[in-house]
Amino acid sequence: MKFFRSGIRTSTTPDMKRLNIALMAGGDSSEREIALQSAAQIASALDPAKYDITLIDLHGRDWHYTSPDGRQWQVDKNDFSITIDGDHKTFDYALILIHGTPGENGRLQGYLDMMGIPYSSCSMTSSVVTFDKITTKRTVAEFGIPLARGFFFGRDSRIDPQEIVRTLGLPVFVKPNASGSSFGVTKVKSEADILPAVAEAFTESDEILIEECIRGREMGCGMLIAKGREYIFPITEIVSKKEFFDYEAKYTAGCSDEITPADIAPEIKAELNRLTALAYKACRCRGVVRVDFIVTPEGKPYLIEINSIPGMSGGSIVPKQVREAGMTLGELYDLIIEDSPYFLRMTMKRADAIRLFGASPGPLLSSP
Repeated sequence: MKFFRSGIRTSTTPDMKRLNIALMAGGDSSEREIALQSAAQIASALDPAKYDITLIDLHGRDWHYTSPDGRQWQVDKNDFSITIDGDHKTFDYALILIHGTPGENGRLQGYLDMMGIPYSSCSMTSSVVTFDKITTKRTVAEFGIPLARGFFFGRDSRIDPQEIVRTLGLPVFVKPNASGSSFGVTKVKSEADILPAVAEAFTESDEILIEECIRGREMGCGMLIAKGREYIFPITEIVSKKEFFDYEAKYTAGCSDEITPADIAPEIKAELNRLTALAYKACRCRGVVRVDFIVTPEGKPYLIEINSIPGMSGGSIVPKQVREAGMTLGELYDLIIEDSPYFLRMTMKRADAIRLFGASPGPLLSSP
């Protein structure tokens, strides 16, 4: 079953230049390689007739473009531009595909805000909220979204394994507060293994969560709001062949089954869609986001986390949902880009031209 078509195409004309897009990839987290894979897939999906794409690899202070001959050219961070063989290029738009820092935790968004460059992801504030798990939980709890019980600890906290087991039972999940792709996450089945798992989680973050294990089926729910319209993608059930959906299960062929659309009752689907939209809006998300849940045998969803820049590699969940919905990745990112302030300004300029001169200067957006 196909759920929708985007209904929107863009077209370029001789009097409309291609958008200069900086495709931001790499990053400084354990998810760096996945981010590079995501960027490669999206670069191949974008229409070169519409977009002049420059892939920028970020790694610490090194922000560079690698030309086809292997030479590297550094980004000038003073004005977010690049000069290649004497050709100075500025960017109209930043398409962020960095999982983890600095792309998913708001740091890159803050820089782009200062540069006045529109971008594809959540805002700086929203990114901070969604990347920080305890802040996510505190935010969505105000809207009645069900959550696992748990404890929050910093490096200087006193952690009592007996109290944890007495309160939450076993097993429990020990996880970094700010990390992605399940790096540093451990499913703990005995009291004696809690402190070693805590030490592992602290290798990824200065704060950690210890949460009760909610038994049930894991569901991934993709969503986008663009031009005032909600796009809720077909739900994916994630069946890990390991203890849980860890990094290996996510990115190693054969370690998990991802069933899209999920075989679930209509009322569970409706509730997951409702909670996904509620979480998206509660955290003031923007762009395409994936919200993950555990659904108990009784049919009650519990939110696990919000991924503000979900994976877009060949094995990632959201691209499968997009295709199942009857949309291409190119169409998805057309929608995201067209929802930016740049396109809104272009649309207003075109409307002003029609009002002044009584004729269109050429199509900006066209419908089938």
